[in-house]
Amino acid sequence: QVQLVESGGGLVQAGGSLRLSCVASGRTSSGETMGWFRQAPYKEREFVATISWSGGKLYYSDSVKGRFTISRDNAKNTLYLQMNSLKPEDTAVYYCVSPCDSNWCDPEYWGQGTQVTVSS
Repeated sequence: QVQLVESGGGLVQAGGSLRLSCVASGRTSSGETMGWFRQAPYKEREFVATISWSGGKLYYSDSVKGRFTISRDNAKNTLYLQMNSLKPEDTAVYYCVSPCDSNWCDPEYWGQGTQVTVSS
């Protein structure tokens, strides 16, 4: 089992920034891809971003490309999502997932989620 715990969500004004973190523990393994999903009220969960183990392969949804940056620190078993130029439509619960290597991934492990609210 792998446990994923997110933090860093909160309330921010449009145009602001937040950085989400996700700490992985349990039976983590090297080489595993990780990613972020989100779910807005009354909408289905949607893919946000993914990153390879080395950090050399990144993929973003069109809705966040150019504004969000995914990164990881393998020594700390931590995944990050830097979110800039936030918009009200970014309001959602954000989930850390693993494994995930594309926008079509079906992750086995999910965190509990962290709420991000962007006010206009």
